[in-house]
Amino acid sequence: MLHRVSDKVEDSEFERIEQLLLSRWPESKIGPGRGRMEHLMSLLGEPQRSIASIHVTGTNGKTSTSRMIETLLRAFGLTTGLFTSPHLHHITERIRLNGEPVSRRRFVEAYEELIGLIEMVDEKSLGEEGPRMTFFEAMTGLAYGIFCDAPVDVMVIEVGIGGTNDATNVIEPAVAVITPIDYDHVDVLGRTLGEIGANKAGIIDSGSVAVSSAQADEAALEIMRRCAEVDGVPVREGMEFELLERRTAVGGQLLTIRGMFGVYDEIFLPLYGAHQAQNAAVALAAIEAFLGGGIDGDRGGLDIDVVREGFAAVTSPGRMEIVAREPLVIVDAAHNPAGAATLREGLAEAFALDHIIGVVSVLGDKDVPGLIAQLVGVLDEVIVTQNSSQRAMPAEELAEVVLSYFPASAVSVEPNFKEATRIGRMRALAIHQDDTTRTVALLATGSVVTAAQARAALGVVEDLL
Repeated sequence: MLHRVSDKVEDSEFERIEQLLLSRWPESKIGPGRGRMEHLMSLLGEPQRSIASIHVTGTNGKTSTSRMIETLLRAFGLTTGLFTSPHLHHITERIRLNGEPVSRRRFVEAYEELIGLIEMVDEKSLGEEGPRMTFFEAMTGLAYGIFCDAPVDVMVIEVGIGGTNDATNVIEPAVAVITPIDYDHVDVLGRTLGEIGANKAGIIDSGSVAVSSAQADEAALEIMRRCAEVDGVPVREGMEFELLERRTAVGGQLLTIRGMFGVYDEIFLPLYGAHQAQNAAVALAAIEAFLGGGIDGDRGGLDIDVVREGFAAVTSPGRMEIVAREPLVIVDAAHNPAGAATLREGLAEAFALDHIIGVVSVLGDKDVPGLIAQLVGVLDEVIVTQNSSQRAMPAEELAEVVLSYFPASAVSVEPNFKEATRIGRMRALAIHQDDTTRTVALLATGSVVTAAQARAALGVVEDLL
């Protein structure tokens, strides 16, 4: 059990620990192999293997899908631990107990319990000319410690990057979930969808039910190959389950999903876009696989009222999220071409907008031209800015890319993010006031950090606490 500290943990102590964690290799820099995590878990006595788990990977949609799965599990009466990344505003958002971010007190307790073991792993790795445990590895260790100490009935664990060598991949998941696979982190995961798919399929363990979104043939083949290698049970969108129908509704959409055990209709999902409907179908199949113990035997469908209740409670901050209405302000964490394409489709379907002003900041290690190209025809004006990430592309450099796709008359540069957001809001208000028949919106997008800073600038941080 984790030892207890005073209920009144000083903010300075929490902040000191946060800075110590952040001083490690950043999560954008992947440590070689899983050896350090395996060593830490061994020192702890492999507690993560004592709790049922659902492991989620993919290129896009894995955070939203993880949140859906966790919310549904709670609706069915289970206690949950949810680990996702990155966070929007506070590091404690990454580790959730029954839907709530872990308290600062609990976070400090876990760190004080584990830091001695983490330092033992550091020493061994450094002695072998390797790195210390990375930030993400340490956070993963803290999450597993907190979940096992609670304890929870089930852990929902989102992969950091890839699958096979990810720090989270030291569990034995009952269900492995793979959301749509696309090109991202190609320098690490591979330059073909087959290579990327093979890496992500590495989370499928012996006997796991492997629930997969519809995939490109190359990626689908690797998922099936992995299932064959480890006796995994494939559950594929379009075969064992599928989204039958979706209709736009006020505040979201109404879905009908064919699961493995039945058809579920009139499901209200308070999120926008076809991608979120697809995520919902995957999440429901994962719940069926987990609660049904697999896909063998006769079983009726899940309680439709509980399914509806669970989906109605789903949130996904920073994902096509409305954060203000006068003027309409939308934030979205799209950070690669596939995510931007999904955003493009979702906006066209869910909002009848005459004019969209974009506040755009991206990370320099992404496919920036590919992302910006997807915003052509979506944004009428672009305010190029720079978020606070050390990886953020400088505003002037990003402007050069944007000007390759947008006319100069539609592009302006404001390096200060908060000021760019203010200018965008005032511009949107002015356009609407000039002609009240025009529907105008401000869209902040380009990365998770961009979405987070836009939320903070508009005062909607506290709803995550």
